[in-house]
Amino acid sequence: MMHLRDKIADAIGVKLFNSISKVEYRVLESTEEDGYTRQLIEYDSFDDTVRAFLLLPERLNSNPAILINHQHNREHHLGKSEVCGLAGNPLQAFGLELVKKGFVVLAPDSICFEDRRRDPSVEGFDFWQHFDEMCYRILKGDYLMKKVLDDAMNGITLLSGLDFVDNKRIGTLGHSYGGNTVLFLSALDERITFSCASGSACTYENRMLNNVGIEMASVIPNFHGKYDIYDLVSCIAPRRLLIVSSDDDKYSKDASYIIEKASPAYSAFGALQNLQHKRYSGGHALTKERFDAIIEWVNANC
Repeated sequence: MMHLRDKIADAIGVKLFNSISKVEYRVLESTEEDGYTRQLIEYDSFDDTVRAFLLLPERLNSNPAILINHQHNREHHLGKSEVCGLAGNPLQAFGLELVKKGFVVLAPDSICFEDRRRDPSVEGFDFWQHFDEMCYRILKGDYLMKKVLDDAMNGITLLSGLDFVDNKRIGTLGHSYGGNTVLFLSALDERITFSCASGSACTYENRMLNNVGIEMASVIPNFHGKYDIYDLVSCIAPRRLLIVSSDDDKYSKDASYIIEKASPAYSAFGALQNLQHKRYSGGHALTKERFDAIIEWVNANC
């Protein structure tokens, strides 16, 4: 899978990490909550500044850690705050649940979301900033996905540099846009040992055949035809991965096909048990049943 991983990284323009360097962060605010501390932090990421919440459990000693990527949902004013239960949908508050289970949680804003918007007063769907971020990069021979992954990899580096984090138990999680980030990130960053992608396992081919929108970061010129989502999943082998999908979700329509196509890569390592798929009835939005199942799986597989 190394050869395939290198090819995919090259197609996106991502430089794979050969060694772990430290990402320094600045604490802007620190709030003591019941059983954990929430820090508002910022750190530099390739001539840009990322703001994130860092959630720290009371006990800090060889903790598992997780990077949680927020959803899109046409709500650019929400990002890290929704993941941490401060705003938005409580069924997106994975960080709040996992820090209570002893995880160190990093919840950053993706570019164009929450504190990373040109105009923070805009509520809801800020299409034009996101569209411009994609277009400007393509015009320069760069890609929005490269920026998303560079930032996410710096998040993994930040977690890896914390003295109280067990570097053999660093994972990532996300739903929808966040789940798509999980699949690309986990395929390319081997420091990640467990991953969960919800509402995001749908091939480019299936999306185009069924007139399903493609999120802007996933618009990577010349990518389709050479690679698809099952290639990303194949690159994650033999590491632990849970894909969550549902029958009426167009954004995870052919998840079973992706699992089928990636299974040989896991079997080659004798690790087919590490590739898991939970299929539910219903649509794209998370349900309490799915939310609880994801938390349970992450807690058991860290």
